[in-house]
Amino acid sequence: MTYYLGIDGGGTKTTCILGDESSELARADGTASNVIRVGDEAARDALRNTICDVCAKAAIDPAQISRTVAGVAGAGRPEARQFIEGVLREAVGGEVRVVGDADIALQAAFGSGPGVIVIAGTGSIALARDAQGNTIRAGGWGWAISDEGSGPWIGRAAVAAILHARDTGTNTDLEQRLLRAWQIPDVEQLVRRANAVPPPDFGALLTDVVEAAKGGDAFAGTVIARAGRVLALLVKMAVDRAFPAETTPNEAIQVAMSGGVFAHAPNVREAFYESLRMLAPQAVVSPEVCDPVMGALQMARRRTI
Repeated sequence: MTYYLGIDGGGTKTTCILGDESSELARADGTASNVIRVGDEAARDALRNTICDVCAKAAIDPAQISRTVAGVAGAGRPEARQFIEGVLREAVGGEVRVVGDADIALQAAFGSGPGVIVIAGTGSIALARDAQGNTIRAGGWGWAISDEGSGPWIGRAAVAAILHARDTGTNTDLEQRLLRAWQIPDVEQLVRRANAVPPPDFGALLTDVVEAAKGGDAFAGTVIARAGRVLALLVKMAVDRAFPAETTPNEAIQVAMSGGVFAHAPNVREAFYESLRMLAPQAVVSPEVCDPVMGALQMARRRTI
């Protein structure tokens, strides 16, 4: 039997899926393996441990794997890609390829066909592929200057919204939720935590922002609406370049979503839909949040090495 391994290595978790030519044999989740965010040692441990876990579940030796494709956040940087390739060659048998996390998500959503994938998780990016196979990206330039609509972006925006509310003399449910989330007593401590070096895990605040918005908190609702709009803007930029109106007039453009923000924040999805309808009415959004690791497995099976 021939075994194939697909890996989705993100800034929050790592997912491995092991399969043969036609079926999924085992799946395992581990810790984050984005080397740029967590460093060499943590990324190496996450990949090795998750690979060992998925192989143990399938009762095979990692050396039996014929091909592995890993979609890893940060793989656009040559040094990061080379590091991950080295780790994988030590951990598994057979051929190894490392691509970006958006590449495997695009594959999972559309196979080899055209479309636009927008990812919002630890980071954010939109990747479009036209009918000729050319790809265009928008966003995804890193947490300090980009990653609009990601989990950490939403967390930072929520902290800023609390402080703006304070400046107007307004008390918010959002403030109380975030104080509890970080287990701190007051806004002064919140400010110190938010400005700490290294920065705190703003992404961990996502659920509290989502719930505050659901409960009617106006400041949280504004943050969620902004997140949906900036993600729609990423898609709009990718669509305009990959599917220009003069060459694809009135043509429906397929759009898919991926990542933890879309998976766990239905109000962000709704805000994204509403904004995209106005910005790119030709876009047709799939309601399902796609599973990128399946794209990695498909690429391994197709021998895209």
